[in-house]
Amino acid sequence: MCGFFCTFTVLFSWPSRLIQLATIVVSIDWLLMLPTLPSPNVWITPLKRSVQRLLVVCMVLLLNLGLTGCGPSDQPPRGVLLKALGLQIQLTQTAIARSLELEPVGVPEVSRVRVEEQELITLGDQRGIHLTGRFDWRLPADSVRVDSPFELFLERGERGQSWRLAQPVGSSDGTSQDWITYPLPIDSL
Repeated sequence: MCGFFCTFTVLFSWPSRLIQLATIVVSIDWLLMLPTLPSPNVWITPLKRSVQRLLVVCMVLLLNLGLTGCGPSDQPPRGVLLKALGLQIQLTQTAIARSLELEPVGVPEVSRVRVEEQELITLGDQRGIHLTGRFDWRLPADSVRVDSPFELFLERGERGQSWRLAQPVGSSDGTSQDWITYPLPIDSL
């Protein structure tokens, strides 16, 4: 009976296997008729370009950040700038008051200094820094606060612990700039 059952199963299983095989062949043909998927280059190339652009932008930002850090590293502290601007205003007002035979007004109140440009320079045989920008100030008896541009020349002390306000005074030999300097209080450092 086993021989009959095995033969019967083989006979009946043979058409089903043929049907399965035909189904597989039809399935493969159907897969071949599907639209082809784009090759990896179609989507990898734009992705690669996007990544390259992102890297370029990052490098430009890092380079810009690095270059802004390459400016003069010995910019004076804010307190030095406030004292230097106050002294510069006071010297100008004293010169004007003297020429008009008036009494000087007093020490101005300086605040909110915004440095826009700075460059290292030489003042005679000393190193210095040239600063330009804007600042707010007012006279002692005045309630009006004025926003003004400034240009400062500061000379660094020999040991780097002090600063002096430098003002150009012409040229004694006609070829180089002469400077007069005024010490700034050390407590402003």
